[in-house]
Amino acid sequence: MQHFIPFFSISDISAKLHGHLAALERCAVPASGKLAGSLIRFGIFEIDTALNELRNNGIKVKLQEQPFQVLLALVEHPQQLVTRSELKNHLWPADTYVDFDQGLNRAVAKLRDALDDTAEQPVYIQTIARKGYRFLAPVEHIEAPVGRIAVPTLRGSPWAVAGAMAVLVGVLAVLFLRFGQSNPRTQAQIRSMAVLPFENISGDPQQEFLADGITDALITELAQMRGVSVLSRSSVMSYKARQVSLSQIARTLKVDAVVEGTTLRSDGTVRITVQLISALTGQHLWAQTYEQSFNSIIALQDNIAKDVAEQIHADFQLGHASNLETNGIAYEAYLRGRSYVFAGFDTPQTLRRAQHYFEQAIQADPNFAPAYSGLAQSYVLLSEFRWLSPNDAYRPAREAIQKALQLNPMIGEAHTTLGWLSWRHDWDVQTAEKEYRYGCELSPNDVDAHQALTWFLAWRGRTAEALAQISRIRQIDPAQALPLDEAGIYYHQRNYKSLVDVGEKSVALRPDFWVSHYFLGVGYEGSGQLSAAISEYKKAVEMSQGDTDPTAQLAHGYAVAGERAAAEQILDRLQKDAKTRYVSPYMIATIYAGLDEKDKAFYFLEKAYAERSTDLPYFLKADLRLDQIRSDPRLQDLFRRMRLPN
Repeated sequence: MQHFIPFFSISDISAKLHGHLAALERCAVPASGKLAGSLIRFGIFEIDTALNELRNNGIKVKLQEQPFQVLLALVEHPQQLVTRSELKNHLWPADTYVDFDQGLNRAVAKLRDALDDTAEQPVYIQTIARKGYRFLAPVEHIEAPVGRIAVPTLRGSPWAVAGAMAVLVGVLAVLFLRFGQSNPRTQAQIRSMAVLPFENISGDPQQEFLADGITDALITELAQMRGVSVLSRSSVMSYKARQVSLSQIARTLKVDAVVEGTTLRSDGTVRITVQLISALTGQHLWAQTYEQSFNSIIALQDNIAKDVAEQIHADFQLGHASNLETNGIAYEAYLRGRSYVFAGFDTPQTLRRAQHYFEQAIQADPNFAPAYSGLAQSYVLLSEFRWLSPNDAYRPAREAIQKALQLNPMIGEAHTTLGWLSWRHDWDVQTAEKEYRYGCELSPNDVDAHQALTWFLAWRGRTAEALAQISRIRQIDPAQALPLDEAGIYYHQRNYKSLVDVGEKSVALRPDFWVSHYFLGVGYEGSGQLSAAISEYKKAVEMSQGDTDPTAQLAHGYAVAGERAAAEQILDRLQKDAKTRYVSPYMIATIYAGLDEKDKAFYFLEKAYAERSTDLPYFLKADLRLDQIRSDPRLQDLFRRMRLPN
C-alpha cells in the first residue's frame, strides 16, 4: 500500500474522508437499547458499553469480543461468584458445539492480559476453583455525557455501505501509513522476540494442528532475521492456552516484543490475524489480518514474516524463495507431520506417524520441498534413536534430502540434516561441518541448527568453538540454553566431574527427559559412583521406552559393579530382541567389553562397521564402556579404517 501515499495530499485526504463520512452518515441511525450510553469504571479502567470499548486511562485497549463479554458479565455482579455455567450461557447459544472449558479459559486469559492482571495475585479477576470467577474491584456506573455520539447502525443499500466503508478504511490506512507509523527509534530497540502459540478460533479441536503449524512456520521464517533473536518453538509452546499475562510472559522469556495471533480455516480459505506487541509498554505496535486460499498459505506465511520484519526494521532474507505454493492436501499433511515430530521426536510411534504424513504430502505434491526435508528428518531421528537400522534409514533419508535441496537449496534444516548424514553415516567429517555451518548461515537464529553444530564440534574436541556456539544459543534463546548442551563437551573430554555437574542441573530442569539422566549416569560411573550411575541408567531406560543406548549402559554398569548375572540377563534379552527388531551391534559390543569378553566385543564392533553404524563415529573415541579393550590393537585398526582421529 506504500505506493499509494505520494498521490494524496493532506487536503485530498481531508476531502475524501469528509465525503465518505457523510456517505456513512446517510446510511446510519443511532443505536438503541438499555446499554447505550452506559459507562462503567473500575480502577484505572473504563468500559464504554455503547462503543464496546475498554479504556485504560482514556486509551482504548484492544480486546476481542468474547473476553469483552466475560468482562461485562463479571462487572454486572461485582464481588459475587459468576459460575462457569452462567458464563457459558452468556457466551455461547445452547446449540453451539465447542470446547467450552478451553474457550472460556482462553477468554479469561486474554481478559487478564488486557487488565495486566494475574491468576496468582489477582487485582480484578479471582478464580474460584472448579466453580467460576469473582470480580474483586469496586465498580462505578456513570451516566454518559450529554451529546455523546452513539455507535451508528448501518442501513440502506448494503453495497453503498460496503463501498463507503471500504474507501474509508483505505483512506484511514493511508493516513496511518503516512503519519501514524510507530517511532523507528522505538522499533529499533526490538532485538529479541517471541512468537506465542497462535489460537485456533474455529472451535474445532481437529484444527489445532493448523494454529501450531502457523506458529512453527513463523518462528522458522523469522529466525532468518539478522540482528533479532527469535525464541525457539520449545520455549514458547508451554504458553499455549496460557493463563498468564503477556507482560509476565515477556518478563519470563526476557524479550522486547511478542507476536500473537489467531487462525480460522473455513472451506478453502484461511484467515490469520497477527499482532506485534511491545513487551516494555504493552502497546500494540502493529496488527494485520490476512485472508487467502489455503493452497497459497506458504506464500501467506512468508508475507506475514516479511511484514513483521519490516515493522521492526530487521534485515530479512527469505529462505523458502521458491516453491511458495502447494495444494491444501499436501500442506495439511505436512503440518500434521511436523506436529508429530515435535510431539515426541524420541519415540518410535510419533516418528512413524510423522513419516506417514510426510509421505502423504509428497504423494499429494511431488514438488513440495519441505515435505522431503521433513521425511528425511524423520528417517534420521528413527535411525539416531535406533528404532530403524542404518541400512533401512540411510538410503531413503539421503534420497529425500537430495530431492529437497534439488527443489529448494535454501532450506536451512535440510542442510543440517545432511550434515548429520555426512557425519554419522558417511563418516565424512569435512562435508558434515560444511553442511552444519551452512544450515546455521541460512537460519542464523535456529537454535536446533546451532545445537547440532555444538555437538559436532564437541565430538571433534574443539571445545572453544563448541562453547562459542552455546553462547550464541544463549543470545538467541536464553530459555533453551540448557546445561545439557555442555554435556557433549565433557563427555568427549571424559571430564566426569563436570559431566556430573551439568547432568544434575539438567535433571533438575528437565526431570522427565531421559538424556539428562543418561549423561548424569555416565558422569557418576566415570567418577566411580556405580550405585548412583545404575540408578540414573534405570530411569533413562524407562523414560526412553527401552532405548538400547541407556540399556547397554545399564548392563555395562552391572558388569563393572560385579553383578554379572544382571548384565548377562540384559544381554540375552537384547539378542533375542535382535531377531525381531533392530538392535545396534555397537551396543551389544559394549556389554561384552564390560564383561571382559573381548573377542565377542570385536565381533559385534565389526558388524557395526559393516553396516556403517551411526553409533560408531560418535561413541568410539570416548565411550568408557570400551575402556577394557581400548589398548587392543584391533581397536586402533578400526580407527584407521574409519579414518577417525584417535
